[in-house]
Amino acid sequence: MVTQASSLTDDYDDPLITIEEDEEAHEDDLWFLPRSLEEEPDDLPPGPRAEPPDTAVVEDWAKAEGVHAARLARVAGRLGALDDRLLRGPEGWRHRLALIEAADLSWFAGDRVSSDRLALWISMRLSGAQDDPNALARVGWAVRRLTGGPGPKADLAAFLDRRDPENIEDSAERFEDRAGGWLDVMAAAKGLHPITRACMGYHLWSLAGLGRHGDQIEAAVTASRIATSDGSGAIFAPLAMAGAGGLRVSGLPPERLARWLDGMNSAILTAMRTLDDIEVWIGRAENVMAQLSGRTPVALRKVFTEWPLVSAPMAEAMTGASRAAVQRNLAWMEASGLIREVTGHGRYRMWKADLI
Repeated sequence: MVTQASSLTDDYDDPLITIEEDEEAHEDDLWFLPRSLEEEPDDLPPGPRAEPPDTAVVEDWAKAEGVHAARLARVAGRLGALDDRLLRGPEGWRHRLALIEAADLSWFAGDRVSSDRLALWISMRLSGAQDDPNALARVGWAVRRLTGGPGPKADLAAFLDRRDPENIEDSAERFEDRAGGWLDVMAAAKGLHPITRACMGYHLWSLAGLGRHGDQIEAAVTASRIATSDGSGAIFAPLAMAGAGGLRVSGLPPERLARWLDGMNSAILTAMRTLDDIEVWIGRAENVMAQLSGRTPVALRKVFTEWPLVSAPMAEAMTGASRAAVQRNLAWMEASGLIREVTGHGRYRMWKADLI
């Protein structure tokens, strides 16, 4: 019995140490348990990170620009030629093109403001009972922005005549926040050509929450000003003069940019032909009217250069001449084949330069 007891004592002479050693060995076997943060080595390779939305959007349009680089260069060259021609031409040419573009944009947006109604509204603030005052206000805004003033880069809210009210509900998103997101994307795209950047901005307009009734006109006018941000003669790039096909919203960026470039190319050619026609008319009118004396004939010739359609009250207000002098000169110009009456009415008649 003594021998057996001695044997047991020899095997477990220190039971506390044996238990601690067994626990340490057991913990070493649990390799799958996480270690403390201090002991965790930071030697793992970084995982893939998602690109910021602005960068991803700009990259898509940069790829589209690369696909259509040759077409973009051709359109940019023609826009540069228009810019140079307007820079050297009379101020009235810009005004005439702005009126035509604004009227065409109104038809594209569904407001359908005719050229004669637009001329009366812009020149004398005259409207009929059948005219939509909101539509006239929108197209009037377009004419003002297409004829001059600071562009959208300076202050987008001021450019659009849209301001947040002082008191706004907590649930309502402020305009400056929506505009800030759109401006951030446009700033990230500063490496793109202005024409590409304008196309991108137009197609992101509604996605940025900037859309409202009439937003197509706002988006198109803003884009047309962005496209000529480097120009000094052409204040805007024509978009709607040839049918506004480039303003349709569908497809991926390469498809949208292709339509945009084709539409702008056609619109620029239309604008150049308009300037060709009015330049020929000016030369013919100067020769025919050389026999007339006084300042009224010269003033009337300038009015017909600037305005596609002219009424007698418009001409009287713009020239400062008497009604009798205006009507006498209008009758003489019509008889000489320089202008023609287009309404066919006995009252509220409108004339336009007979460009032939």
